[in-house]
Amino acid sequence: MSEKTIFKRIIDQEIPADVVYEDDLCMAFKDIVPKAPVHVLIIPKKEIATVDDLADDDAALIGHMWIVIRNLARELGLEEGYRVIVNCKEGGGQEVPHLHYHLLGGRKMSWPPG
Repeated sequence: MSEKTIFKRIIDQEIPADVVYEDDLCMAFKDIVPKAPVHVLIIPKKEIATVDDLADDDAALIGHMWIVIRNLARELGLEEGYRVIVNCKEGGGQEVPHLHYHLLGGRKMSWPPG
């Protein structure tokens, strides 16, 4: 990646974010344009552009991120349910070329999503 993405700039603390979780592997922060009462983005600190760019040795990182998502859902009071979304590439709706999960909740989710 030649130019830093907005997510890399957040990781590097070059721009602010409303961080709700951070560890050595990933971080989570509130989406600036929320689509639900709770809308948190969970990103790996490792720069991975899309799901298609995952390496086999990223399995532990991705598993860790799912545990973080589960824990955040509990901490954010999403006992009634929530949705986790990952978009892949521009055609799949991905706007930032840095792997990220959307954790949405706090309202009833409809189907299909879009």
